[in-house]
Amino acid sequence: MTRGKAKPVIVPLHQLQPGQSADFFALLAEKSRGSTREGKPFFSCKFRDAKRTVAVMVWGDAAFFADCEERWQPGQAFKIRGTFSEHEKYGPKVDVTHVREATDADRTDGLDESQLVDRSRFDSAKMFAELRELAGREVANPPLRTLVLAILDRHAAALMQLPASPRHYFPFPGGWLEHTLGVTKSCLFLADRYTAHYPELKPPLNRDLVVAGSVLHEIGRVLELTPGVPGQTAEPTVDGRLFGYLMLGRDRVRAVAAAVPDLNPDLLRLLEHLLVSYLAIPEWGSPRLPAIPEVLILHHADDLDAKLEMFVRCLTRDAADGPFTDRDPVLGKHLLKQRSV
Repeated sequence: MTRGKAKPVIVPLHQLQPGQSADFFALLAEKSRGSTREGKPFFSCKFRDAKRTVAVMVWGDAAFFADCEERWQPGQAFKIRGTFSEHEKYGPKVDVTHVREATDADRTDGLDESQLVDRSRFDSAKMFAELRELAGREVANPPLRTLVLAILDRHAAALMQLPASPRHYFPFPGGWLEHTLGVTKSCLFLADRYTAHYPELKPPLNRDLVVAGSVLHEIGRVLELTPGVPGQTAEPTVDGRLFGYLMLGRDRVRAVAAAVPDLNPDLLRLLEHLLVSYLAIPEWGSPRLPAIPEVLILHHADDLDAKLEMFVRCLTRDAADGPFTDRDPVLGKHLLKQRSV
């Protein structure tokens, strides 16, 4: 008796090696329609798990073209059979032979939607509560504290879902909170360190200003971005495209501050300067250069937190052979990953 062909094993998408064929679960992140030069339709799709995104082309003569056209929606989970490869120009891709929507029955084979989307390692509700408690404890000036807490409370739901940036650093749900909490803790340490180191500075470094600025430095993201469906990149709003998060953040702070009558206008003005200048470098999109020392603390704490997350994500997810990672498209370089110490 002839035995049937062995069923492909199920392998996590991010573990597939070039040339390997397997079954895997993935989330449809993007789907866009196109046409060949001959006018034949096709769909360009992106499937992903938490650590890898691959391209899948669905041509008009594919057996599953009609399903793709009529039923596939971004955010849906699928069971896919295909062969993984790394294209020199276009990156990771899968040539699909079979694909269907995942069902509850697939859970016995390891389907877990939480493993198909990138997200913060930390609970968003707990991070928000910690950030709010930190702001309430460390901002000593009552009107400024009222301003910061009012803004956090007004946008709590969005802040627990937003990334810190759409594609570069902490680009996943909960990323805004993870990044902001890290930056704020660093700024607290640095503000105390340099206040003690420079007692001759009059007035001294304004600790309240540093803390408030660190908590609110990317608050404009709530107006710049609209969280997409799970697995999709957060998309910019119309105002996000027109003005960017720095200007939108300043506008939000100014609008809420109008309802805090006891807030010192000079303190508000310095906070606004912090928000529009902390990037410090025009090539990074900073509209103004720093004019007060508190901005330097925020600038370097923010840059360190963002860059370190990008380094760690590259080093922990790279699958290249050899001592160096593949060239990271955001960092623009290779990183050394094979170390003995």
